[in-house]
Amino acid sequence: MPQIQLTPAERREHRAQAHHLDPVVMIGADGLTPAVQKEIDAALNAHGLIKVRVFGDDRAAREQMYQQLADDLNAAPIQHIGKLLVLWRPIPPKEKAVDEGRMPGPRDVKVLKFGRPGQRPEVKQLRVLGNQRLTAGGQIKRAKKAKPKSIKKSQGQ
Repeated sequence: MPQIQLTPAERREHRAQAHHLDPVVMIGADGLTPAVQKEIDAALNAHGLIKVRVFGDDRAAREQMYQQLADDLNAAPIQHIGKLLVLWRPIPPKEKAVDEGRMPGPRDVKVLKFGRPGQRPEVKQLRVLGNQRLTAGGQIKRAKKAKPKSIKKSQGQ
């Protein structure tokens, strides 16, 4: 996969955002294993912009890891400073499962009960469940069922 190309201004912006981040993945003595790559991929999906710490003294090996991660994970290399690598990839949109049979959940409603004129109205906190409705008088009733359509109306007569 080709890596993402950023303009210098975009790269500078991501570098500024990454300044306050802590490393989310550490690469140890075993180097860049498939498990580490999988973890970095998951972190990029979750956060988009991440820091990776490499516990190795060989700068050439770190540079090679940096380029390999950017190429393999389709990420943009943002910064390599010391033992820290900063990578960025846009966060993929999350798919929402559509649950058509789902009913509305409970909700809390404030109801004003008016007494005699000149007195303050009483405020009541009521919980209305998904299969209930609130009447104009402030009472809770079961939701109205859909009335079946008459045969004559459905035939268009």
